[in-house]
This record gives sequence, structure tokens and C-alpha cells, in this order.
Amino acid sequence: MDSDRSDGAGECAGESVRNAVSGDTVVAGPVVQAGRIESLTFAAAPAPPPLTPRQVPPPRPGFVNRTAEFAALGAALASYGPDSPPATIVITGLGGVGKTELVSQWVWRELAERFPDGQLYVDLGEGRRDGGIDVGGVIGTLLRALGVHESLIPAGTADRSALFRSATAGRRLLVVIDNAQHAAEVRPVLPGHGLAVVLSRKRLASLELDGAVPLTVAPLDADAGLQLVRRWQHSAAESGAAPAADPGAAARLVAACGGLPLALRAAGEWLIERPHMSLEAVVDALADEQIRHADTGRSVAAVFDAVTATFCPHTLALYRFLGAFPGTTFTAEAAEAAGVTRFEDGLRDLRTAHMAVGAGAPGRFRLHDVVAAHARARTGPEEDAAQVRRRVTDFYLTAAARADRLVLGPRLRLQEAPPAASAPGAATDGSQGLFDTGAEALEWLDAERANLLAVLRMAADEGRHDAVWRLCESLWALYHSRKHYADWIESHRLGIEAARREGRIDAEVRMRNQLARAHYSLREYDLADAELRSAEELLDAVADARLTGMIRETQGLLCLARRRPEEAIALFTRALHANEGDTHGIVVQTYNLGQAVLAADRPQEALDLLDGAMATARAEGDDAMRLRIGIVRGRAFRACGRFAHALEAATDAALLAEQLGQVVKLKEALELAVELGDRIQNPQVQRAGRRMISELRQRTGIGEPVG
Repeated sequence: MDSDRSDGAGECAGESVRNAVSGDTVVAGPVVQAGRIESLTFAAAPAPPPLTPRQVPPPRPGFVNRTAEFAALGAALASYGPDSPPATIVITGLGGVGKTELVSQWVWRELAERFPDGQLYVDLGEGRRDGGIDVGGVIGTLLRALGVHESLIPAGTADRSALFRSATAGRRLLVVIDNAQHAAEVRPVLPGHGLAVVLSRKRLASLELDGAVPLTVAPLDADAGLQLVRRWQHSAAESGAAPAADPGAAARLVAACGGLPLALRAAGEWLIERPHMSLEAVVDALADEQIRHADTGRSVAAVFDAVTATFCPHTLALYRFLGAFPGTTFTAEAAEAAGVTRFEDGLRDLRTAHMAVGAGAPGRFRLHDVVAAHARARTGPEEDAAQVRRRVTDFYLTAAARADRLVLGPRLRLQEAPPAASAPGAATDGSQGLFDTGAEALEWLDAERANLLAVLRMAADEGRHDAVWRLCESLWALYHSRKHYADWIESHRLGIEAARREGRIDAEVRMRNQLARAHYSLREYDLADAELRSAEELLDAVADARLTGMIRETQGLLCLARRRPEEAIALFTRALHANEGDTHGIVVQTYNLGQAVLAADRPQEALDLLDGAMATARAEGDDAMRLRIGIVRGRAFRACGRFAHALEAATDAALLAEQLGQVVKLKEALELAVELGDRIQNPQVQRAGRRMISELRQRTGIGEPVG
């Protein structure tokens, strides 16, 4: 077969119309397809966010005595201009010393106009586990904030980092990376242009060797600490709540707090709200040996002990819940599901004391990490903390199962459906009303991502194996859509072990297949093979043939990726037989089989398979499969030399992809159309396709390719 011919002739039957003629004559077919391509409106493909990202936390009042630090920051940027190469500043200091507040004040005072393309902020502490960070997941979050479409974010960390540099190239952008511990977790997140400010509790010397400017933030000295105390005493006086204070009490409080603004505000702003208490009362509550102790952490803990001792019962209950809560951010729904009452009142008390802050999204909060450590050490009786953990696990188990059903709709699930809110006797667990649509459910899963993984780890540690594999099964809705590969892999390893311990062979097969899919997407084919071999050894013990079909399908995809189409054909054929009686499964496996047959250089046979699958998909209203089949049919027509049919199939697929909002498939269809326009040398198709691809790239936030 001569696939380079442009006259439409080929080995496949049924093509008799020539697609190009001599002279200036243009065949109507390609002209019509070019017009259809130009009719795309990209209504379903989201444009980049119209709002410039402003993610750095807003500054708070009561900021004192950082003149030297501001001067050092100004000096670091003295030679920086709009056309300068990217720059990095590393700010180090103790937890609670005010590093984030310093940056917030600096952005508000001096940088808002200097970096007009926006501010990105990421707190690495929120996703850290045993010292490790999912850097790829962090970059994915930043890319989405810049308007890069989810489906165009690559799998590997290195590829994501490269795309992040491309997406930030030419932008006057500020990127703040908080709670960093190692240079290796920072480098992939550095932008291609603009300024990166890295906050850490320890010196990152290798970043300095790379040219980063270091700055150390020390605790407030005695004079600055007294100035801060006098400010909130003045506020108390204005509110009529200013008892006379021993001048030495303020100095003793500053010493007890180690000069850390966080601890000083916790004590001071709490007292402002309580006119019956005095400064001396707080200081006297601290043991003399704690005040004199050289360990700042122990002294600060004593301050928090004194503050929490004054909590009302509902505030103390919330604080103890947060000490037992395994996640990093919290919501009213999770707290109330754990039995916390008067959540809003307790939250107001914690925020007044600057012990809890907003976590970016409305209704989501977190404790400062220094406060969180204190809360974890003071959760109350172990039986109460264990009950909180169990209720939290049950809440997330039910909520994730509901989200999964909204996001992915009908699919094979090994666990029963959670009770509907209207079902007789259904428990009120707080998960109802969190989301109403698939899109809302996916956003909830993504916002709760770190908490869900933390709950999985906690349930595994506590031996709740049934909960672990069930939650892991539900998280497929998140990982399949948002590609958080590090979380995906860790959670499924936990899920496999939990299924083994529960004796759920079917669940173990499924968990291993889903883990293999993560390795497949990352091109870690040997690791995927290992999981599939382990699953294959269990297939004789499972009754549902669809599980066998899943394993054969993934094995077939691996063979296709390795350019072994004949092996893929055999595997997809077995997967097809395993899906007998499942119409959607038959369509999917016939589509896979058609791809493998096409890869084996049998395009007419592939067309016969794909035409049958297309007819079934059309009859079933399965538009997602119609789209995928349509693109492969276009490639099969191209392989036959039937370029007019190929162009029509590619155009149909592009229009359907636009309608469904399938950006990756839309890009694939347009690229196929451009290639066909080049093949038949039709300028209308060439221009229309390239213009639409360019517009699509801009609207999906990735811009034009470099080079």
C-alpha cells in the first residue's frame, strides 16, 4: 500500500472520488470540511481564567518592626526588571516567626504593581507526609491556576515542570512556595520568568549556590515584642476592655512567647475578646521554668496551654477534634460529622486568636502548623480521639462514594451504593448536600485530596481494611480525572494490602489493575506488568468476568504502547469476550481491538470493526465512545488512502469533541485534519486547522509551542 498517494487510491475498497485535481480547481469536499472546521466556537473548551491569580494570603493588622527585612528584600530586587531572568529569594526562620506575614505585607506594600500577571501561592506543608511531597501534584495545581486545561497537563513531574516553565515564560509573575524543606522539591516549581519566594525553617544552601538570595527572619526582639503587645493593649483600651497591666508582665509575655508573633497574637487577641481577663493572668498561668526555658517550642506550647485553658466547651471540643483530625484543612461538614457542635462559634474563637486561618477556598480552614502540632498533643482521652477518627473515616467513605457516582456515573463497583439522603433510616453523616453535580463532586474530591489520602493512611494504620479498599475504589473518580499520580500510587498500594487482609480477592484484582493504569500512564511499563501478573494469578478465584476483561484490556494497552499489536489483538479479543452482555464494554473493547488491528497494518479490517462499534455507540447515545471511534476511523481511512473520508471523519470528531468539551480529542482531531490538508495540499483545510489549533492552545493555557 502506498499511503503517501494524494489521489485517494489505496488498497481499501469503496473510494472513487479524487481529492485533488490539477490547476486551481478545488474539490468541494475539502472546502466544505474547512468551513465546518472554521465553524468551531470552542464554547465547551474553557478559556483561561479571566481573573489574574492573587493567591498570596492577605496581610493582617498589627505588623511591627520588620524594617530591616523590608530593606533586605528591596535590595534583593534592586536590579530586577521586567526583562530580567527569573529570580529566587529564600526566607528562613522559625515556625511562627512571621515569614508568611512578612511576604504578605511585602506583596501588599510593594509588589502588586511590579508583578501584574499575578501571584501564585502553594503551601508544601499541606501535602507533606513523612517528609515527602508530591511535587507533580503541586505543579498540576499551579498549572490549573494559570488556566492550563486539566486534560493537557502531562503525567510526569519533569514534563509538568517543563510545561510550567513554558506557561510562565514572559509573564511578570510572583510564585510563593511556603514550608519548603528541600531544594529538590523547590526547583521543579520555579517559574520560567518572574520571581520565586521560598519560605523555609532551614537554610536551603544549594538554592543559594544556584543564585538565590538568602534572608533570615529572626524572632521579635524585646522592644518590637513590647510594641506589638502595646498595640493590642491599645485596642483593648479603645473597646473598654483594658485592665491595668503590670509593666513587667508584657516583657515576661514576650519572653514566654520566644518573640514569635504567632504566640503573642494568640495570647493578645484572645484577651481583647475577654475583658474579665488580664495580661498578668496569662503570664501567671505559665510556669516560671517554662518562661525561663531556652527551648522556644516548649515556651510557646505553654502559651497555647494557657490560651486553650480559657476556651469555652464548644471551642475546646473543636480544638480537640482538630488535634485528632488526620487532614490539613477542615470544613464544618467534617467537624459536625465527628460530633462537633456550635462549629461557627468555635471557629470564630480560633480565628480571633489567629490560631486558625482561611485555607483559600470558601468554607475551608486550617490551623497554623505550629498550632496544629500543639493540638495534636492535646486531643483529650484516647477513646474520644478514636471515636473522632472513626466518624471522620465514615464521613469521607460515604462522601467519596457519592462523589464517585456523580462523577463517573454507572460503572462496575464492588461496594454497595451509599444510602440516599431520602432513604428511610439513612444516617445524617454530613455528606449530603456537599455537591449536586458531577462537576461539583469532582471539585470537592480535589479540594479534599490531602484529607482523603490522610484518612486512608489513618484507616490503614488502625486496621480498618474494609474502609481502606472501599475508599480507594471511590477515589478512582479523582485520580482518573485529575491525575494525582503520587497519591494514586500510594493509595492503591494501601488498597491492595487492605483487600488482601479482608480476603476480598475481587477488590485486590481491581486495585492492582487501577494501580497498573497509573504506571501505564507514567510509562512505567515494567511496574504495570508486575501488578497485572499478580492480578492474573487471582483471576481463577473471581466470579465476575468483567474483572478478567479489565486485566486483559490493560495488558492489551501495554502491548500497544510497546508496538506489539498482534499480542494486543489477542488480549483485546479476550477482553471483548469477557464483556459479553455489557453493551458499553463491548463497544470499548471493539474500539481497542480496532486500534490494535490498525496498528497491525490491516486498516480495512479495522474499519469493519470500528464501523460496527460506531453503529452501536450511536444507537446507545454513547457520545464519548463515538468521539474516540471517530478519530481512529479517520486514521484508518487515511491508512487506506481514502483521504476525503478521513477528512470527513476527522471533522465530525472535531465538532463532537467541541460539543463534549473533550479538549485532548479536539486537538487530536484538528491535528489529523491539518495532516490531511497537507497530504491533499488543500490550503483551506491547512489554514482552518492550524488557526483552530492555535486558538485552542491559547484558550487552554498552553500557548504556542516553543521552537
